[in-house]
Amino acid sequence: MTKYHRYRVKGAYKMILKRLKVTTSLIEPTNCYIIQDEKTKETMVIDPGGDAKEIIEMLDILEAKLKYIYLTHCHADHIGALNEVKSKKGGKILIHREDAPGLDNEDINLSTCIDMGDIELEADSRVDDEDLIHLGELEFKVIHTPGHTKGSSSLYCKEEGLLFSGDTLFRGAWGRTDLPTSSFISIIDSITKKLLILPDKTIVYPGHGKSTLISEEKPIYLELKPRID
Repeated sequence: MTKYHRYRVKGAYKMILKRLKVTTSLIEPTNCYIIQDEKTKETMVIDPGGDAKEIIEMLDILEAKLKYIYLTHCHADHIGALNEVKSKKGGKILIHREDAPGLDNEDINLSTCIDMGDIELEADSRVDDEDLIHLGELEFKVIHTPGHTKGSSSLYCKEEGLLFSGDTLFRGAWGRTDLPTSSFISIIDSITKKLLILPDKTIVYPGHGKSTLISEEKPIYLELKPRID
């Protein structure tokens, strides 16, 4: 039986959140998130990196009205199932404008390097820092978090206390900065100046691996303490 999370707001269920660990050519699966406003069925898919059939099946289970496909950055392991999902379910492709050129540039999206073929895509809309995205009554703010790529971004839902951090912030680590358009200085600035200022109880859902809390990541960056667990 497929399981997913509901977040209760003011006595009524409002958000459905599902994490799918999708397979790519890399060893570690990519986290693809499906978010839905339960009342309107308006839905957003974040980072459809692979396993298009599984993503589409979940959308069908949820009777989803796919409104957006949000890409936290342009790397192939986060966009591999994009064409098939969009062709079957629709949805507007959103990505930060600084990463939009990488969608059809294999030297930036690394599709050939990680054996995913030559992926060439185009965004429907480009987003900027502090843009707001709505699904029914749900609101998400775009946070530009450069470092892993020049146009990496995170999505923050203040009301629900959730952050989708892509490959910027992981549980106990930060994203790679040895790739095209990446920068170690930028990613540390993004984490310390844009993400760690969020409320301590904010749940962080990263592009790979397990979720964490802002409060659990602060000591790593602000006190230089290692994460033990």
